[in-house]
Amino acid sequence: MLRDSFGRVATDLRVSLTDKCNLRCTYCMPPEGLDWLPNAQLLTADEIVRLVAIGVERLGITEVRYTGGEPLLRRELPDIVARTAALEPKPQLSLTTNAIGLARLAPALAEAGLDRVNVSLDTLDRDTFQRLSHRDRHADVIAGLAAADEAGLRPVKINTVLMRGLNDHEAVPLLRFCLDKGYELRFIEQMPLDAQHGWSRENMVTADEILGLLSGAFDLTVDDVEERGSAPAERFLVDGGPARVGVIGSVTRPFCGACDRVRLTADGQVRNCLFATEESDLKTPMRAGASDDELAERWIAAVARKRPGHGIDDPSFLQPARPMSAIGG
Repeated sequence: MLRDSFGRVATDLRVSLTDKCNLRCTYCMPPEGLDWLPNAQLLTADEIVRLVAIGVERLGITEVRYTGGEPLLRRELPDIVARTAALEPKPQLSLTTNAIGLARLAPALAEAGLDRVNVSLDTLDRDTFQRLSHRDRHADVIAGLAAADEAGLRPVKINTVLMRGLNDHEAVPLLRFCLDKGYELRFIEQMPLDAQHGWSRENMVTADEILGLLSGAFDLTVDDVEERGSAPAERFLVDGGPARVGVIGSVTRPFCGACDRVRLTADGQVRNCLFATEESDLKTPMRAGASDDELAERWIAAVARKRPGHGIDDPSFLQPARPMSAIGG
C-alpha cells in the first residue's frame, strides 16, 4: 500500500493528462497563458496506463481522477479511460474538467467506462465568465453539464471558487441553479496556486463566509460527519435534504489528517500534495527500462515521505513553483 509515516494510506490517484488549458482563469494563470511542457516531456498514453495499472493492481489505488490543465484537450482521453476501466479491480473513474467540448465527448467517455465528472463553473453570468476566464465559452460549459447528465455521468458535481467583489454575490443563485438541475455544488476556497503568485488571504472568500452567504437563503444542517471519511468537502443538507452542498475549506479548514490522495503530473512526477515543494520522478526510470516492481518501490518510497500537512498557516510556507494547471487538481 501507499502508506506514509503518519499512517495515512493513499487510495485516490489524481492523474494530470496535460498542463494545457483553453481558459485563462484569473486565479490560475495570466491572460497570455504559460509556457507549456514540450510534448516529448509528457507521459504517453501507454505510459499513463502503465503507471495507473501499477497503482491499481499493486498499490491499492481504488479511485482514479483524470485532470489537467484541461484533460479534454488530450485526444487519447477516451482510449485512456477505456483501458483504465478494463483494469482489475476496476477503479472508480472520474474527470475534472472545464466542460468545453464535453457536449461532444460525454457519450464516448461514458461508453468507455467513466463514472462521473467534476466541472468547474464559477458564475452563471456570461460577462462575468468572460472576465474571469478571458474566453467567451460560458454556453459551452452549460451545454457540457447537460450532456454529462444525459450520458449518465452522475452525480454531476460543480466546483465553484468565489472571489471577493467579483462573483461572491452569486453563491445563492449558483446553489439554486444546481438544485434545479440536480447537480451537486461544492464551493472551494481560493488556494495559493496561481502562476502569478497574486493570492492573498484577505481577498479569499472563506468557508465561514460562504456558509454565511448560503444560510441567509437556505436551511443548512451538517450531513453525517462519519460518512465524510477522507472527502475534502464538508457536506450540508439543504432545507432538510436530500439535496446537499459541499464546502471545501482547503485553507481555513484543512483536512490533511485524513488525506488519501496522491498525484501524478503530466510529466510523470509523483506529488503527495497540491502544495508540495518536492516531487519524485517515475518517468525517467520508466523510460530507462525500470520494471513494474521497481516503479512500485519508487512510488512507495515517495509516498512514505509525505508531510503532515500543507502548512499554509506556517510562516515558512512557500507557494509551489508549479501552478495548478501544471500540477493537476
